[in-house]
Amino acid sequence: MSALGTYTKNTSIVEEPQLAVKFYSKEKRKKENKVDKSTLNMLSLFSGCGGMDLGFEGNFSVLKSSVNEILNPNFINEELENNFIKLSKTRFKTVFANDILKDARNAWVNYFSKRGNNAEDYQTDSIVDLVKLHQSGTKIFPANVDIVTGGFPCQDFSIAGKRNGFDSHKNHKGEFNTETCATEETRGQLYMWMKQVIEITQPKIFIAENVKGLVNLSNVKDIIQNDFSSAGDNGYLVLNPRVLHAADYGVPQSRERVFFVGIKKSALKKSSLEQLEKEIISDKYNPYPKPTHAYTTDGENLKRHVDLKELFANIKEPEKSEDLSQQFYSKAKFMGKHCQGQIEIKPKGISPTIRAEHHGNIEFRRLSKKNGGILTTELSKGLKERRLTPRECALIQTFPPDYEFVITNKQGRKGSYLVSPSKAYKVIGNAVPPLLAYNLAKRIEDVWDLYFKNNGSIS
Repeated sequence: MSALGTYTKNTSIVEEPQLAVKFYSKEKRKKENKVDKSTLNMLSLFSGCGGMDLGFEGNFSVLKSSVNEILNPNFINEELENNFIKLSKTRFKTVFANDILKDARNAWVNYFSKRGNNAEDYQTDSIVDLVKLHQSGTKIFPANVDIVTGGFPCQDFSIAGKRNGFDSHKNHKGEFNTETCATEETRGQLYMWMKQVIEITQPKIFIAENVKGLVNLSNVKDIIQNDFSSAGDNGYLVLNPRVLHAADYGVPQSRERVFFVGIKKSALKKSSLEQLEKEIISDKYNPYPKPTHAYTTDGENLKRHVDLKELFANIKEPEKSEDLSQQFYSKAKFMGKHCQGQIEIKPKGISPTIRAEHHGNIEFRRLSKKNGGILTTELSKGLKERRLTPRECALIQTFPPDYEFVITNKQGRKGSYLVSPSKAYKVIGNAVPPLLAYNLAKRIEDVWDLYFKNNGSIS
């Protein structure tokens, strides 16, 4: 692979990066890896704009009330302005990422390159093509992988979607199928290719994420759990999946996702394997994070859920903002309450699920009274009826304020974008909320040395 991330074989894997980024030499990368032996290398599949990656790495800013300082005082690294804090850095480092959406890659590269990640580590070909290339002798995946994460495509399992499950109408490249029956290369079965990456890289842990609707589709959950368990000649213990509600972890949004955690049995200490094989896993060994906020659950020392009013307290209206991701918003008209995205968010509550759909399905920041709006105070002050901006959607997802989503193309024609406002909505809605991922990462970090022999790191 060249420094620009383009393969010279017949199959072109990745186009040349569209963003000016700082590349790091192999020598410098080796030197950096030697500095901290505790680093755990993460391979990220179906990465999108990096919600899972950012969450697992930490070191980003969130609203202070989104963190429970009583239960997790070690989460906070630094107090910032406007009631934000900087989260502590974790042991995890993203060394490989992939997604077929070039807009997602552009957003990822633009942000993560400033954190020392490498643009060449993000591949935009499908997981199917990447696996096939690796199997043909082209080294695609790094050898020193500690953890694999992946939010395999969820549209076919979503409650809001057509719930095709395994019988997807699209292939691994997101194109409509011409095949008469589903195969392992259809979108609904891409988790099987994630399984192949697991078999190639042999991580200590893998985490697979999907929509809550998956667990309600016949025996889909059991099939996926069993398939993952068989990776590497039945080499992985796949725990019962857990549905996590984002609002229980400080995310101001109604968003539920199911997580599968698989652990390499041969890497585990004997005592840990015995504990993890029990029907009920004790709190000490359980890799799933405990709630920090009281939205769907009650408990001692839980904080109140985070309100949107607090989140938006210091954000300027689009007309007064210098932030491109805040300046734009969907101009889609109100289309009647029978359609998605036709409601007004409640400042004293959490947001509905931010969706990766057409910008006409983005919720309204405020609605006029004739369209059923209730925020008459803001309207009386002259504030416009409008939909949420990409920045507001990103903040609801718990992306930091310095993550740019609307990105102009400085080398292209005037008015062109590397990531347009409409595409920004899509990549934001596709993402795992970074703060939810961070809670999971910190819990995995807590049990890592408890689980594994020789501290578990391959690095």
